[in-house]
Amino acid sequence: MAESAPGTPFTAADHRWMARALQLARAGLYTARPNPQVGCVLVRNGAVVGEGAHLRAGGPHAEVVALAAAGAAAREATAYVTLEPCAHHGRTPPCVEALVAARVGRVIAAHVDPNPRVAGQGLARLEAAGIATACGLLAEGAEALNRGFVKRMRTGRPWVTVKLAQSLDGRTALASGESRWITSAAARRDVHRLRARSCAIVTGLGTLLADDPALTVRLDPDELPQHYDPDLLAPLRVVLDPGLRAPPGARLFQAPGRSLVCSAVDRPAAAAALVAAGAEVVRLPGEPAGLDLVAVLEELGRRQVNEALVEAGATLAGALLAAGLVDELRLYVAPTLLGDSARPLLRLPALTSMAARQTLVIDQVRQVGPDLRFTLRPGPCNAAADSGDS
Repeated sequence: MAESAPGTPFTAADHRWMARALQLARAGLYTARPNPQVGCVLVRNGAVVGEGAHLRAGGPHAEVVALAAAGAAAREATAYVTLEPCAHHGRTPPCVEALVAARVGRVIAAHVDPNPRVAGQGLARLEAAGIATACGLLAEGAEALNRGFVKRMRTGRPWVTVKLAQSLDGRTALASGESRWITSAAARRDVHRLRARSCAIVTGLGTLLADDPALTVRLDPDELPQHYDPDLLAPLRVVLDPGLRAPPGARLFQAPGRSLVCSAVDRPAAAAALVAAGAEVVRLPGEPAGLDLVAVLEELGRRQVNEALVEAGATLAGALLAAGLVDELRLYVAPTLLGDSARPLLRLPALTSMAARQTLVIDQVRQVGPDLRFTLRPGPCNAAADSGDS
């Protein structure tokens, strides 16, 4: 495998074609899971002779689509691929075999596949077949595109996004529990797009009892790609219910798609009622007062969940954040005020000093309708005290 060393130059043309491959890969944003999104561009004598994207699990991989489009013109072409070509048999044959058979001249991959079944073997097999390889071009963007797949392969857990919505004074609902709607219709549609790309939507029993959410994707067909199949791609709905008290008649269990209840107790009658309602029940480590959240995420990883979207109340969201299990926060802030008696955004452990505060890194701020959407990453704890005079 030719792993490009630091400072090894790629040409401006290389960057352009890999950027095009990344653009193609995004066609699988809502549909490729649990597989990664991958794009491929075949270039010969400075011109594109074939390109393709992986759109769905079980369907042809990006390299195969591009090779089919190129035909004989693929010979001696350079293949720009956003992920190392696979070297193992899954639902489809290895892409390495197709590239070798087509006699491409060179393969440039954005980054090595973190799947242990590949992990450099694809590039090594290409080199062994006499095909030059390079790796590392636009790697950061390619890994970000498949953040959930990459994390699951490296850690066994999904990428966790916590979605929060609040008023300008940091409240999520009135004291009575009324919360519909704090944010605008535009913000809620934005959340549905986030649901559509997620493998699972996670909530807690408290939210289930208080709001009776459906946790389904509700978008117009023209907002989703034509190859999106709502029956196959509906996110897994996950309820964290340590005491197994979820009502079988909840809307979440009646909606199309799959539901999973995670419990810490053995209550056969309650479990049977939920199974009869169409849910699956799994027992995980924990106690009636709370589940082991790491065990929950590892269970989702075993179920090939790349991205888990948490839509829950202040307690579960705060517990995940306090445990360091959150990769991203998606916070919608509405220009409205709910007052002192309204419910807070998060429940977190009390601090005894500012040095122990949790910092957040802002990745993006965008206006969505009348609301602001913050995309944030958890920063380091024990933040250094600010310098300067107060």
